[in-house]
Amino acid sequence: MLRAGDLAVLAAGTGMVIVLTWWSWLAPAGDTAVIRAGGKIVETVALTQARRLSVAGPLGTTQIDIEPGRARVAADPSPRQLCVKQGWLSQAGEAALCLPNQVSLEIRGRTPSHDTRVY
Repeated sequence: MLRAGDLAVLAAGTGMVIVLTWWSWLAPAGDTAVIRAGGKIVETVALTQARRLSVAGPLGTTQIDIEPGRARVAADPSPRQLCVKQGWLSQAGEAALCLPNQVSLEIRGRTPSHDTRVY
């Protein structure tokens, strides 16, 4: 049996999930991919045309796919493949970090949504 307070908490929680989902989809689209290796910027690429990049790291080569409006880490020699599992990145502020191989991919837009390095 649900009481009035239980229903209020359930309604508030559902409302928060809806608002946060809506807010997360409103992030600005990215227009540039910044690729780093060893903490230094290797290349800055516009997200306008399809391209595949190879970035060397201490463990081997990381493959990065660029398509119009999005980018992803396609292959990485890291053992857990966490950066590959990030999938396609398209919104400003999103990043995929291949920490064992010291390679990162960050999407930037015209207006920064937040600083990913703070988190």
